[in-house]
Amino acid sequence: MPFAYGHIFKDNLAKLKREGRYRIFADILRHRGEFPSADHHTTNGIRGITVWCSNDYLCMGQHPAVISAMKAAIDQAGAGSGGTRNISGTNLYHVELERELAALHGKEAGLLFTSGFVSNEATLSTLARLLPGCIFFSDELNHASMIEGMRHSGAEKRIYRHNDMAHLEELLRSAPPNSPRIICFESVYSMEGDFGQIGKICDLAEKFGAMTYLDEVHGVGLYGAGGGGVAERDGQMHRVDIIEGTLAKAFGVMGGYITGTTAIVDCVRSFATGFIFTTSLPPAIAAGALAAVRHLRSSNVEREGLRNRATRVKTLLGQRNVPLLDSPSHIVPVLVGDAALCRIVSDELLYTHGIYVQPINFPTVPRGTDRLRITPSPMHTDEQIDYLVEAIDTVWTALRLRRAA
Repeated sequence: MPFAYGHIFKDNLAKLKREGRYRIFADILRHRGEFPSADHHTTNGIRGITVWCSNDYLCMGQHPAVISAMKAAIDQAGAGSGGTRNISGTNLYHVELERELAALHGKEAGLLFTSGFVSNEATLSTLARLLPGCIFFSDELNHASMIEGMRHSGAEKRIYRHNDMAHLEELLRSAPPNSPRIICFESVYSMEGDFGQIGKICDLAEKFGAMTYLDEVHGVGLYGAGGGGVAERDGQMHRVDIIEGTLAKAFGVMGGYITGTTAIVDCVRSFATGFIFTTSLPPAIAAGALAAVRHLRSSNVEREGLRNRATRVKTLLGQRNVPLLDSPSHIVPVLVGDAALCRIVSDELLYTHGIYVQPINFPTVPRGTDRLRITPSPMHTDEQIDYLVEAIDTVWTALRLRRAA
């Protein structure tokens, strides 16, 4: 009797749907120069909506300098890169962007990847293979890409409670004294909206002879005088061994990268299979990212606008009976606590009020902590913010009354 492949797949999908965790992609079309407004395409037609969950935090994906640089690169170099970095796929845009990113973080060298996920997975798995007996010390809320990198390395991993420095010190102290150690953490935890303890972690790393690996994905471009991230804001960049980031959020395009010493970066370049065997970023993508990085190194207008908008959203939602998670960053998490309920709230906001906020559930966040993750941008107006707050309050109140009945 043949194996029931089809039933296995269908049963797993059915379980996701029963739990309310089945992901439904919203088909949206952004219009250049009009963000956060977009069109939502459904089987019933097209409707205008306001996007409230984009990771294009500073709207650099809409910025004239970025768009112009990408168009110029296509005109000059064509569409694709033509190969891996080692086989005809390195061009001037890649080289200049890596130099710019290294300078952004005050490091000797930088290395581009096709995504932030790949940069974390490839780098961490490679580092541990080059350090026999390496032990990872990982914050329990680290991103899936970091977890995958540590897992693929085969190295031992010790998990410390989120931002708990006493627990981290306890784990470091209990490790074999001569073992290589890498502490992995983030600057902004994107689902909680809180900051990593960069300075305190660097103190412990120096005390116990550990390397530090900082994921600045949700901080780079957004914090610091030149957009170098939370580590720059806190005056800690020089103390962190490896800073990883993305080009897909504050810089508005796509891709990932690491920065560090020339030796570290060269080792990852030379040994990481996720880098070696992947076609490089198209020239236009690298050119657009380069324009975004250069712009944000000299402009604080976008960062100030984001802070203003995020503060307004938090203040107004805080005045309503809406369960906000305490977030000191630009991210505004609304705790729902149930996957199916989170989908209901998201759908009601989208289809009744024209507000797009994607539900976030397991495995992105722990079970029972399902939430809406609101990301204001400098382009959201006072009127759009007021409408968002009214809509969330209306939906939440109706839902609370429905559950009480």
